[in-house]
Amino acid sequence: MVTFSHADAGTDEAAWAASGLDTIGELPLDAAELAGMEFVVLVAHPDDESLGAGGLLARLTSAGAHVEVLLCSAGEASHPDSPTTTPEQLAAVRREEFAAAMAAFGLADHWQFLDLPDSGLAQHRAVIAERLTDAIGQRTVAIVAPYRGDGHIDHDTLGSVAAETAEAGGHGLLEYPLWYWLWATPGDTAWRNWVRLPLSPAEQRTKREALHTHASQLRPLSDQPGDEALLSEQFLAHFARPFEVFAWRPPVTGRRGARDAEAVFDALHRSAEDPWKYQDSWYEQRKRSLTLAALPEQKYDAGMEVGCSIGTLSAELAGRCGKFLAVDASGTAVARAAERLARFPGAEARQLTLPEQWPAANFDLIVVSEMGYYLAAAELEELITRIAASLTSGGTLLLCHWRHPVSGWELDGDAVHAMTRSQLRWPSAGIYRERDFVLETFIAPGPDRAGTSA
Repeated sequence: MVTFSHADAGTDEAAWAASGLDTIGELPLDAAELAGMEFVVLVAHPDDESLGAGGLLARLTSAGAHVEVLLCSAGEASHPDSPTTTPEQLAAVRREEFAAAMAAFGLADHWQFLDLPDSGLAQHRAVIAERLTDAIGQRTVAIVAPYRGDGHIDHDTLGSVAAETAEAGGHGLLEYPLWYWLWATPGDTAWRNWVRLPLSPAEQRTKREALHTHASQLRPLSDQPGDEALLSEQFLAHFARPFEVFAWRPPVTGRRGARDAEAVFDALHRSAEDPWKYQDSWYEQRKRSLTLAALPEQKYDAGMEVGCSIGTLSAELAGRCGKFLAVDASGTAVARAAERLARFPGAEARQLTLPEQWPAANFDLIVVSEMGYYLAAAELEELITRIAASLTSGGTLLLCHWRHPVSGWELDGDAVHAMTRSQLRWPSAGIYRERDFVLETFIAPGPDRAGTSA
């Protein structure tokens, strides 16, 4: 259990600025994608929304996305020792401040007040879940909520309710940290799997305007003890960044897995010779060149590509391997890959539905490119376990995945990489991210296999 006080000095923003926080991957959703989504925002206390997600709200309203906000409490417990203001009076003030903030975001008519007790949301989980479900209705939405490991009981409660609701309904989930920036340090690993939302100058101005409406938290209620400003300048510095940070999980419009992928992509490959435009697309050509350049060794004894499609990348990889196996669930794709690999004596293409079917061999190179998100989470976990068991000591694992939501599937590219890091616990040997894809290499540990989950 995290213990902290708002009066703690905590981690200085300079430490976060020096940590590389500003280099983590961006939220892979552009304005057009956001405009086509619907959002339900959970707020524990007035000002949480402006601090942690004010830039996002400005972005969403500007893009024309549909946004609904549920304010759970009035934040009446912020000054428990105030000699001048009762909790009831403070609740009224803070609700007015919240209304002003919503107006600043263009959401004056898009919020509801649940009238639950400040610091008591954990006792009302069922009510929150019910109201959240009602707000969602029959839609697939993205839920925006405080980070479930933020350390404040109200924030943690909303975050966990949001996560459970998102998981049950296949909804997207954006979690915004608040007190985390105070008590955590850059040595904590959670933030390394999060995403940034860079803010335009206009979005930063809107965020500041909304935050300044929460005067009861920014300035003393009076000059008497117990009426001090709640939010210090040092704490507020974490929210003056030109970006916001979220833990992100995309919406799931279907819970399909490896067997579904086999049927879907066999049909796709039958309908077109090159369904992904591997040969003509500059995106594919450039990504392929970066993938090959990221391999730390010039030559490998035995390599495998998981999800080879028609074998365009396979042919490049086979030239750097003594033996090479290209694998895909689509028989049609495998037949075309085999044609491309025919000129390499040590190469073959094989139809396998992974991870259920796995080759009985060891490899010093395994490449998983644009395939991991076509597995269910449990299937991906099994795939990672099989990779760890088959990769020889010092061998290379390379992952490369599209970073935008993959409609109809449970995972996205960032989730695939995050799950791999978490399960293997191997340090990244190299990582490259841009808006459209992430490319990452890992080196298998020594003979004792320490650090793996195999």
